[in-house]
Amino acid sequence: MNTFHSPQKFLLESGETLPELDIAYHTFGSLNEKKDNVVWVCHALTANSDVTDWWPHTVEAGCFLDPDKWFVVCANIIGSCYGSTGPMTINPETGEPYYDKFPNLTIRDMVNAHRILAKELGIGRINTLVGCSVGGFQAIEWAAMEPERFDKFIFLATSPKATPWSIALDETQRMAILSDKTYGEKRPDAAKDGLAAARAIGLLSYRGPWGYNKTQQDPISDDIPKTHRACTYQRYQGEKLVRRFDAYSYMTILNAFDTHDVGRGRGGVDKVLSTIKAPAIVIGLTTDIIFLPDEMRELCRKLPNAKYFEIQSEFGHDGFLVEHQQLNDILTKN
Repeated sequence: MNTFHSPQKFLLESGETLPELDIAYHTFGSLNEKKDNVVWVCHALTANSDVTDWWPHTVEAGCFLDPDKWFVVCANIIGSCYGSTGPMTINPETGEPYYDKFPNLTIRDMVNAHRILAKELGIGRINTLVGCSVGGFQAIEWAAMEPERFDKFIFLATSPKATPWSIALDETQRMAILSDKTYGEKRPDAAKDGLAAARAIGLLSYRGPWGYNKTQQDPISDDIPKTHRACTYQRYQGEKLVRRFDAYSYMTILNAFDTHDVGRGRGGVDKVLSTIKAPAIVIGLTTDIIFLPDEMRELCRKLPNAKYFEIQSEFGHDGFLVEHQQLNDILTKN
């Protein structure tokens, strides 16, 4: 992991400022002499800048992020806890972490941090901008800011605006975190039980009934079960996230994602999408219950030069992480 430090104040869309900025990032492959082989990947909710860590079989020879061909860049979003400035960062003005006093962020703030990093790395034109899930929020926002900067877009299981449904899912998770009475305490493990419950709630929407019914069936038995495989799975996933994330960063990111509206202050979503004229590939998932296939087709129709593809999967929204063979087949051939 690399970290870029900017000592300059970073102005947020809200009008607040961060006194300085750290941006953690990973790169794979090499920038060619023409500097025309950059692929920028925008990551999702609790992922980090190491694409190989969370997106298996994509940054490999022959795959769509082939490091022998492309210079792949991924930056950890601000507000996260994987190296970029966030709630666990020491506030230089107080000498202690921000915790729940971290400023409110928007997707546009995250993208503006990406733009600062791109300038630092000497990257001008970007061949392909990739965004999956809420990483797609960032990609669509960046496309709206600088539509002429990119040669191609890949928008995967995402949306140009946070829907009431996705906001409701986030609010339910916030309710779980805020029900933990330790939220607000100045320690990294505050509200860990609430965070675990929030993750379990979120996972229901990531996998959907098809994924659970395929993988979490109880063993056949004549005995009355004392517990269920699905129950232990939920608890395991909650505990797993608590070991690598914190409630304050999680809340910050959820709040930022709900602000996503690429049309805000620009005349509306349709007007903005009409300006994104570079070729785009839009990919939906058959069982995604967060970003429905019909919504993905609508996004494709509103982009001037887009093609739609669909991944068949029983794993819901998480299918974009699981169905890497289908994904690579689509993206290496189109």
